[in-house]
Amino acid sequence: MSTAAPALPPLHRLPVTPAQPPHPTTLPDGTPAWLVTRYHDVRQTLTDPRFTRGDLHTVGTPGGGADVSSNPASMFNQDGPEHRRLRSTVQRAFTARAIAGWQPWVAESVQQAVDALAAGGSPADLVDAFTRPVPFAVTSRLMGLDGDGPDHLDEQRLRRWTRAILSDGTQDDTAAPADDALDPADALAEYAAYTGELIARRRRTPGDDLVSSLVRAADQDGGVPEESLVYLVCGLTASGNESVTGALGNALVYLLGERPEYWPRLADPDTTEHVTERLLHFIPLGDDEATTRRATEPVDLGGVHIPGDAVLAVSLGSANRDTAVFPDGLDADLDHPLPAPTLAFSAGPHYCLGAWRMRLEMRESLRRLATALPGLRLTTPVDRLTWQLGTTTRSPAHLPVAW
Repeated sequence: MSTAAPALPPLHRLPVTPAQPPHPTTLPDGTPAWLVTRYHDVRQTLTDPRFTRGDLHTVGTPGGGADVSSNPASMFNQDGPEHRRLRSTVQRAFTARAIAGWQPWVAESVQQAVDALAAGGSPADLVDAFTRPVPFAVTSRLMGLDGDGPDHLDEQRLRRWTRAILSDGTQDDTAAPADDALDPADALAEYAAYTGELIARRRRTPGDDLVSSLVRAADQDGGVPEESLVYLVCGLTASGNESVTGALGNALVYLLGERPEYWPRLADPDTTEHVTERLLHFIPLGDDEATTRRATEPVDLGGVHIPGDAVLAVSLGSANRDTAVFPDGLDADLDHPLPAPTLAFSAGPHYCLGAWRMRLEMRESLRRLATALPGLRLTTPVDRLTWQLGTTTRSPAHLPVAW
């Protein structure tokens, strides 16, 4: 007889390994490693060129998924000259001017979702009515996938491909049957084929979308393998969309479930800016916030000798809760600025390309939602929420609310 699995804690209540000097550990696949948890040690590991990511795409996890991040063509798994060249090319599409031009219609997309939610009346499910529609609307317009032609991408198809890209090899009991209709490897191949055709069309007929900008920059610079460009567009589309959905849903679980006194205060832009940064800093996207690096030579890290060729498990979650740097923790005043830069988006050469988008959508969503619905409240206790599982992100499957 099967028994129900114990309720999962919300991500902001996950225990993390306390910050301490680097020490030996073992990764899930049995690989010996050094666990790095202190803020300054983690920051050094992420920024010091003596620690590399390049040959670790198969190290650290037991496998089972078709995660695009495990592919050596992914920018995430490159270092050195190849990574610098690809990163430089990509940065040309994310200029300050381009991002400033995107901000007005991101705000418009958020406001349209807020208006639709309010018009639909209380009660509602914030996942169906807000935390999924907002990122998908932004993704579609940003990547130029919102037209009626061959580039059009509907949300169900993107969600199926996203599950393949972010698969952790486990089953999600909350998923609709259609979500699991394809084997993850087959879904990923289907997604790569779609993206390859999309890139080819953008070469022939460029537009003002991000895919066109990436293709233009890659072709002008030269030397960017087509497979890397495909995986880059795949990741920015699917991972970017799902990451915002997860971050927004988990932030709402915390705010409405534990800090409701802050909710009406989010109508103030300055308050929202500080609250957003703290939420992104303290609430992880998934249950595993570790990344891996390898030492290319012997290195002294936080007073500990790390041998050359050693693998390091770098805990961003532990670093972001290092009480020596962040003594107040998540439950402090949320509208105070952080005392040090967050590592939620990594640091150094692998700093997250989508950090601007995450911050922008979170700020606009929280401020506009709190302004329109200052009495918004959860109608289900946090410990009874169900979770979307099966991927490297975890977010509420449903978020019942009233106002």
